[in-house]
Formats: sequence, structure tokens, C-alpha cells
Amino acid sequence: MPITCLISFKPLSTEDFGKLDYSVMASAFATHKEFGRLADEVIYQSDFAARLSQAEFKISREVPVTVSFGSFSKVYFLDLVVDGSAIYELKAVARLTSEHVAQLLNYLYLVESERGKLVNFRPASVETKFVNAPLSRQHRQRFVVNEIHWNGPSVFHNLLIDLLRDWGTGLELLLYRQAIVNLLGGDERVAVVLPMMRSGIPLGNQRFLLSDPESAFRLTALSGDFIPYRTHLERLLRHSPLSSIHWINIDLETVTFTTIKKERN
Repeated sequence: MPITCLISFKPLSTEDFGKLDYSVMASAFATHKEFGRLADEVIYQSDFAARLSQAEFKISREVPVTVSFGSFSKVYFLDLVVDGSAIYELKAVARLTSEHVAQLLNYLYLVESERGKLVNFRPASVETKFVNAPLSRQHRQRFVVNEIHWNGPSVFHNLLIDLLRDWGTGLELLLYRQAIVNLLGGDERVAVVLPMMRSGIPLGNQRFLLSDPESAFRLTALSGDFIPYRTHLERLLRHSPLSSIHWINIDLETVTFTTIKKERN
């Protein structure tokens, strides 16, 4: 299997998760009351887990999740799993952000669990947020491919399609990018810095990821109107020594392949 975890997550209905969470959060509030808002994250994690164990919950900490494809492999670690069914990601930050939500959603999709919760101990009162992952991996593997404006290398195209058919869409963009770079030969071969110029004026170097010696690639996960982003890619390409940028947008339902070629003077 391309995605493996030591725990086979049991499905939880919204009602069942709510009942479990009500009991779990009593320990979170007790930890916050004991240590206030200034302790390090590891202190909150350890005390919270200890209290849950004392309350006779089954606790697993730093649970590894391995994602692999070909020669690529990456391991994530889940902060806390309660009773083999509920993932809790624990933070000690000023406030929860969309990046924290995306992190937990990525974990839920990886292990095919529908519900999890973020718990932040840093504010004056415990901050929490439920995160739901409604789409199964099977659903996320059935994406539509839009390649009307694609004129890139078939090897690169097929590699990315195979990867997405294996893992599904919806995972964090960094994971897809790291895998593609690894499978194309690694950073030393793929990641380059190239000189940028405007009207003959040297401006310094810009980092690109190359799909071939003359072309870069860019992965995004945009929804809605793509035109503004394309405009910025065209501007970037115009001042680079590259001939084209291959842009792949990975949405949950549709993967769009676009080749942007430099305009000839």
C-alpha cells in the first residue's frame, strides 16, 4: 500500500465523535488550568496524554503515517490518537489558522478518517476547531483530467497522473511537489536558480523546478478563477531564460494541465 499507518481507524459518526470529544476535552481543559497559557507545546501534549490515560482512554502518540510512491517516501506523525479512532492535533500558537486546518485535513485524508480536532493551548482559553474530511480516497482518485492547453512532456504528465491515481487529490501540495522532485532526480537535478533580466538589466537569480532543461513546472491547488495566476506566471516566464512553464492545478475534482510558452518578439 502506498499509504500505511499502524492504526486502522474505526469509523465514527458525528454523534459518536461528539460524545467522545466531550469526555476528551475535560482533560484538555484540566491541562490548560494546570499550566496556563505559557508552557511549551510538549508540556501540554504530555500532560494531556497522561490525563487521558488516567481516564482509561487508549492513547497513541506520535503515530507514524508513511506515504510512498516508487523511490519516494515520507513519514508524517499524528500528535495524538484516542481510542484508535479520533485524531487530535495539539498546538501552542497565538491562534489557529487555515494552515493548521489544512495540516489536519491532510492527515485525515491520508489515514481515511472522517473527523479530527485541533486543540490550541496558547490562548487565554483553550481554542478548538473540528475538521471534517468528507471525501474517501476512492472518490479523490476519480478526478477529471483537463489537458486542452497542455503541450508538455508525456513522461512528466504520466508520472503525475499515476501519482494522483495512487494517492488521490486533496493532500498537501508540498507532498506532491516533494514526490515529483524526487522522482525526477532530486533537488540537485530539478531545483535550479536562473538569472532574471528586464530590458537587459540583470536582476539576480530566481528559483525554478525543472521538468526538462528548457521548462519549469509549477503545482497549485486553486479553486475558481485561474486567470490571475496565469497572468503572473506569464510575467515570471517573460524575464527568465526558460521557454515555457508547465502548470498543473490539482483540485479535488479536476486536475488541469496547462503549458505557458514564452511569447516570441
